[in-house]
Amino acid sequence: MNGGPSGFHNAPVTKAFVITSALFTVLFGIQGRSSKLGLSYQDIFEKFRIWKLIMSSFAFSSTPESMFGLYLLYYFRVFERQIGSNKYSVFILFSGTLSLLLEVTLLSLLKDTTENLLTSGPYGLIFASFIPFYLDIPVSTRFRVFGVNFSDKSFIYLAGLQLLLSSWKRSIFPGVCGIIAGSLYRLNILGIRKAKFPEFAASFFSRLSLPSFSSSSSPAPSRNIVGTISPNTVRRAEARLLSFLSNICFRSQPAPMASSVEPSEEAIATLVSMGFDRNAARQALVHARNDVNAATNILLEAQSH
Repeated sequence: MNGGPSGFHNAPVTKAFVITSALFTVLFGIQGRSSKLGLSYQDIFEKFRIWKLIMSSFAFSSTPESMFGLYLLYYFRVFERQIGSNKYSVFILFSGTLSLLLEVTLLSLLKDTTENLLTSGPYGLIFASFIPFYLDIPVSTRFRVFGVNFSDKSFIYLAGLQLLLSSWKRSIFPGVCGIIAGSLYRLNILGIRKAKFPEFAASFFSRLSLPSFSSSSSPAPSRNIVGTISPNTVRRAEARLLSFLSNICFRSQPAPMASSVEPSEEAIATLVSMGFDRNAARQALVHARNDVNAATNILLEAQSH
């Protein structure tokens, strides 16, 4: 299993967030102020250090935490490709804000005078992302190690567990707050899953993503979504997809379908926006009877083969 095409292709919001988080982490590390990051009761309710409240959403307080955290943020870019940059921006704002509110509420209830009771970093977003990861991302490979069953998703869970336990209760509390925020988003509280930012705000993040097209003198056609992917690569991807679909057909009922459903342009555009090849997206939609979610799972599983 992988997160789709490598790099930040069709994931400009994730790219901006990862870069911002890395820069703030490095900046505080160079200044020797990493140990001062984190939240405590005095910071919020006595000294009113609002800057710590904001920085705790971006900067990690240690190198191991930043390594695992940035890797998980990078992997979860697959969700931006699935729901689009606009809705993913709403997901980031909702999960991050709600997680911070839960952390502040926890500090007010505990009234613990321990310095930096809660560790710093975008734990809210990371652990909120584990909810759709658990529910929406299929398992494509299973294997056994010393008699213990694992899947290709196990490595992501292990990375999340390492991050959750990295600072014991200082990291467990923010992680649990993130899981709660992700669960409430999944339950569509106040219709949050349908919310969108205005187009001018969403397009701002798209401008942050540098194009990866070739610098040839002739401009590429506006309908060419594949970018710099070579035709041979596309053909190999289509061959793998056709082989994967054939295996599915043989495992299912052998009788051919009486009629095929022609995929809609909107459904094809949705899959293309996630980073999939247009022809492969169309074939997956035909097999999935124009069901975008089912076609996404087919394409993700085909890429893992």
